[in-house]
Amino acid sequence: MSYASIDQRLQSGGTVILDGGTGTELEHRGAAMNPDAWCGAATLDNLELLKTIHRDYIAAGAHVITANTYASSRVMLRAAGLEKHFGDLNRSAVGAALEARESSGVSGVAVAGSLSHMVPIVSGEAHADRSRTPSNGQLADAFGELAHLHKDEGCDLIILEMMFHPERMPLAFEAAIATGLPVWAGLSARRGHGGEVLSFTTEADIAFDEITELAAGYEVAAAGVMHTQADVSGDAIDIVANHFDIPLMAYPDSGYFAMPEWQFEEIIPPAELHEFAKGWRDRGVQILGGCCGLSPRHIEALTPLA
Repeated sequence: MSYASIDQRLQSGGTVILDGGTGTELEHRGAAMNPDAWCGAATLDNLELLKTIHRDYIAAGAHVITANTYASSRVMLRAAGLEKHFGDLNRSAVGAALEARESSGVSGVAVAGSLSHMVPIVSGEAHADRSRTPSNGQLADAFGELAHLHKDEGCDLIILEMMFHPERMPLAFEAAIATGLPVWAGLSARRGHGGEVLSFTTEADIAFDEITELAAGYEVAAAGVMHTQADVSGDAIDIVANHFDIPLMAYPDSGYFAMPEWQFEEIIPPAELHEFAKGWRDRGVQILGGCCGLSPRHIEALTPLA
């Protein structure tokens, strides 16, 4: 199990490099995004491209690569009319990451399964379509199904990505922890009009401290800030550090989302990301990477910090 080498690096105080965006990199390289399931439906039609992206991240220095399963729970595929492809699509996504690791010839690379609490999104927007949001029971079943597929197909760990909604977060945390795999918790934040750090959700102004405290009620192996603008991440990391005494992580996004496509506007230069990451490392962060909009070039810029 490749997670042992990752854990050893963290426990010895070292730095782990995570990959960058997977779904947005598929889009950037020409893969079509689904109007209802974003990148979740892209795997089967772009399998070789997906493997290439994973290999490129490994070549850039990533110690952890993430399967393209962020938006492929049964909830998202059902909205796209692709529910019958749940098994094939997700097994192929995990398999692509595993095959890329094997063919890279690089030892010690871990494969993470991505588990989000994403629900159908309003077209052209970035917020949930409440008319199509399933019940908590349906969400719990969907998250549990995908979490156990990650374990069954050979993922080394699960990363809970874009945790920001206080009602859906517990469902995702419980699903991931029930697998027995190591779990990393990625929380997402935004800046409020008054400069305060808030949960990423736009449904209400919820203090980021509140969702961090909620996450701290679960036993996870690492926690941190992801899919958050770089200039907000430092303040958010300090909040996470107040609640967790475990390895911290930071992997920001750059650009913005308008369903079903990422908007690659004013993407942070790799050298600037490197400078932000040095500051995060000074704050105690041990896991560094990138999220939506960031590429292998950005990950390569982080590797000198490892």
